[in-house]
Amino acid sequence: MSKELVHTPEGVRDVYGRESYERSTVKHKIKEIMYRYGYENILTPTFEFYDVFAKEISQASARDLYKVFDNEGNTLVLRPDFTPSVARCIAKYFMEDNDPVRICYSGNIFINTHRLQGKLREHTQMGAELMCDGSVKADAEMIAMMIESIRATGLTDFKVTIGDVDYFKGIVEEAGIDEDTENQIRQYLAGRNYSALEEYLHQLVADSRIDSKYADVLVHMPDFTTADELEEGAADIVSRRARSSIERLKNLYHLLDVYGVSGNVYFDLAMLSEYNYYTGVMFRAYTYGVGDAIAKGGRYDNLLSKFGKDAPAIGYMVDLEYIMSALYSQNIPISYSQEPDVVTYSDSDYESKLAMVQSKRAQGYYIVLKHE
Repeated sequence: MSKELVHTPEGVRDVYGRESYERSTVKHKIKEIMYRYGYENILTPTFEFYDVFAKEISQASARDLYKVFDNEGNTLVLRPDFTPSVARCIAKYFMEDNDPVRICYSGNIFINTHRLQGKLREHTQMGAELMCDGSVKADAEMIAMMIESIRATGLTDFKVTIGDVDYFKGIVEEAGIDEDTENQIRQYLAGRNYSALEEYLHQLVADSRIDSKYADVLVHMPDFTTADELEEGAADIVSRRARSSIERLKNLYHLLDVYGVSGNVYFDLAMLSEYNYYTGVMFRAYTYGVGDAIAKGGRYDNLLSKFGKDAPAIGYMVDLEYIMSALYSQNIPISYSQEPDVVTYSDSDYESKLAMVQSKRAQGYYIVLKHE
């Protein structure tokens, strides 16, 4: 029994020694960028009421929540995502404040997925949220800060893809697609399951539930395009909403160029999410050696209204697990100042060595005292 107890459950792990120090260093570098942009730290509970998250994620994702009950019978969940928690908090403490609110956070999220495939059920995330600003300038600030956060860790070979939910929504509206059909199409697009999407749309066309031109647009929604190619994504679209999203993305690219970060940027008009609260621009950062996005975010202009505050918002998060994996796989060195010096002592000089070490520690040195 004692041997079994030293093991962790599947999907979680211990972090100790040098790796623990290196994680702390990387976290500090990321947080420093957020502070330089004027973002203030916030702490939210590890568990919240189930309803804070339930309506904002897909049914499949809702099944992956860790659920518990309190003494009053309320359903609680370990947070699977920070954004709804932060939105709830902002609505509570800044209800009457319409000025932009800049918040950053760090902590762990928990996803009880059975589809592990080597992935962890507990992730450390760091992120920032900008509330009460619906402008493209806010979009640019958030994406630029995310890129600078990633660069601060030492990663240089990465790309950021940007999309806009309004492009997809505009096509859906123009095509007259009902909600259930939209959700099915969204699921295929979010999962990049283009073969299933094509088959599904072919059947919709055969049943006269969608015009073939819209089916063709949805199947061939451009991904990983450059700024110069953006206009091609709107070439056959009449929807004002979809075309407006293209114009916003073009303006966004211009501002990112002013920030000096446009070299990392590409566009993906097929980008969608399993989280239903995204309303506009979305973005994700990828690098080699990692099988998922190392950072991602987007605009969620309707989420705060769920908690009683009608205000636009945008945010992003950096996944520390994936960032560390990328740094290690790319052999990027991580220096940290906390590595202590070693001072040895014998039984005869212990007290004199201890006094010297204490004096050095008081001056800010990191020292471990060891017997010879």
